[in-house]
Amino acid sequence: MRFGFWMPVFGGWLRNVEDEGMPATFAYQRDLALRAEATGWDVTLVAELNLNDIKGPEADCLEAWTTAAALAPLTKQLELMTAVRPNFRLPALVAKETATIDHISGGRFTLNVVSAWWESESLQYGGTWVAHDERYARTAEFLAVLKGMWTKDEFSLEGRYYTIKNARLAPKPVQRPWPILYAGGESPAAKDLIARECDAYLMHGDPPDVLAPKIADMRARRAKHPKLPPLRFGVAGYAIVRQSDADVKKEVARITDVRASARGYASYLDFIKGSPSAFASSSASASTCSSCSAVPSARRWTVSPRRSFRSFGHSAQACLSCALLLRSSISGGH
Repeated sequence: MRFGFWMPVFGGWLRNVEDEGMPATFAYQRDLALRAEATGWDVTLVAELNLNDIKGPEADCLEAWTTAAALAPLTKQLELMTAVRPNFRLPALVAKETATIDHISGGRFTLNVVSAWWESESLQYGGTWVAHDERYARTAEFLAVLKGMWTKDEFSLEGRYYTIKNARLAPKPVQRPWPILYAGGESPAAKDLIARECDAYLMHGDPPDVLAPKIADMRARRAKHPKLPPLRFGVAGYAIVRQSDADVKKEVARITDVRASARGYASYLDFIKGSPSAFASSSASASTCSSCSAVPSARRWTVSPRRSFRSFGHSAQACLSCALLLRSSISGGH
């Protein structure tokens, strides 16, 4: 098992708290990445959005790929998983950029493939917006170009969305046959694509009894492609650290109260369409751990002293000041 966190390129992850003490500056992301690496974290995910969907479209946010490229030579072990959306990028250039950053990082650059969301952002930035299921047909072509460029000396493709003629890419990525391809999705079209073309499936932070059938389903879909290696899995976890169950429930209520007045409310509604809720405040619980605790999704977890629960997504760890979700939670401040 490996553990990771979301890089707070939006200035934090709470839509209803304007200032979380995590500025959307490169200096903060750099210091956090170095601290995370020094304290044993395995991977960080750098979200790709041109507008700030957490603090509001007018707020500062950092561009994902330039941030990851800048972090690559500064870090030594941390995997730099970076989101990529086909509606904004040409796949041959993405293949080239990926190979370059993979060399800069020494083989630590990976991709989280996000087919598309947030239509208003796409319109503002000139993205090519397509209907839901069509996104996955486009993503399939996008991935075909990436893999072809990474594995062949010369690659051509005449597709519905992309035309590539006798393209060459050198040097190839450090990772072979290619950098890890992560993706998430709830629709049948998304799941079929991921099972066929990706290396890892990412899930929302649901309870284990909800996650188990999802994993079984994805393994069954993957089994239809017997030449492929087993699919890997990642899940988001959410951490709250308080002295009592009552305090935890109070904090859950505070951070999940995304009112219509919140600056990130519009994109929040777009994001949760068709997605299961990641929180249920009625069953959240606190641990008596003196250093760290966690409540991923709505499940109860008990953590022994000097040990932390960490997962893909939001997480808490002693000495990292709850880097993603609740920077103030360890001390109990708001």
